[in-house]
Amino acid sequence: MEKEPIIALDFPTWGETEAFLQPFEGESLFVKVGMELYLQNGPSIVEQLKKMNHRIFLDLKLHDIPNTVQHAMKGLASLGVDMINVHAAGGQKMMAAAREGLEQGTNGKRPILLAVTQLTSTSEEQMQTEQLIPVSLEESVLHYAKLTKAAGCDGVVCSVHEAAKISEVCGAEFLKVTPGIRMKDDDANDQKRVADPQMARTLGSSMIVVGRSITKADQPLEAYQKVKQLWGGM
Repeated sequence: MEKEPIIALDFPTWGETEAFLQPFEGESLFVKVGMELYLQNGPSIVEQLKKMNHRIFLDLKLHDIPNTVQHAMKGLASLGVDMINVHAAGGQKMMAAAREGLEQGTNGKRPILLAVTQLTSTSEEQMQTEQLIPVSLEESVLHYAKLTKAAGCDGVVCSVHEAAKISEVCGAEFLKVTPGIRMKDDDANDQKRVADPQMARTLGSSMIVVGRSITKADQPLEAYQKVKQLWGGM
């Protein structure tokens, strides 16, 4: 199967999203819908994207008590997205409840379920001083990854730099979906742990999520094709 980047649709409105997608007309993309777009536009944003034949990663990072997350996932399952996530900090029971909710809402044919480990905008110092987690960033990510696998989820959202270690402890088939992808000449912006598509491929990412390097490019279609080539090893 051809490797393709997931495009982060970090826009506030459907109008801006539709304008960005116009040059891609006729192409089936894998896109990420995050909190900004979903919360300001509601489920209709997913319906519109599905009509355009795009696959959807719904990135809401649910984090609540298990019962609440289970019922929320049961409802979200009806949208027909391809991938969805929770935050691993919610714990193993919450993640298992999320999986159960998805299965209930889809008669067992659930979307891919991921858990966020540590955000790529978080540094080790920030994690230790603000979250009061007294271990290395890598140890924290690996701990969350093991909890995620034990809960029956399909993989994690992590930085490229932890992907290889996660494969060692959770198996190569366990998905490592990595945001924080930038082209070599791009600014890191608010991201701390970034990598380019080639590094992501080399270090074992399963899928990459690319936002501003494509969405803010002067020629988004050309930028997408370049990222796709680098990610695919062409």
